Amino acid sequence: MYAIIETGGKQYKVQEGDVLFIEKLNAAEGDVVSFDRVLAVSKETGLVVGAPLVSGAAVSAKVERHGKGAKIIVYKYKAKKNYRKKQGHRQPYTKVVVEKINA
Repeated sequence: MYAIIETGGKQYKVQEGDVLFIEKLNAAEGDVVSFDRVLAVSKETGLVVGAPLVSGAAVSAKVERHGKGAKIIVYKYKAKKNYRKKQGHRQPYTKVVVEKINA
């Protein structure tokens, strides 16, 4: 059984026990969060696709930790104008473990 959920502007295919690195959530470590934006659910009887969401479906997950991703370098310059700008960025994330798919 799997579900397709939407969070942080992205879509994820999840199963029970999966570990996800998603956009940072406002939840403390150890909390249980519920994702109610479920786009599709695969059951034993077949695939249930929402229009756009599956009514009554939710996915619960436990927040493991918060962190920052690997650093990326943003480098801007203009040729022949002596303009250079170097900037780093680390995207914050939340690590969650999917516990239950309610559909």
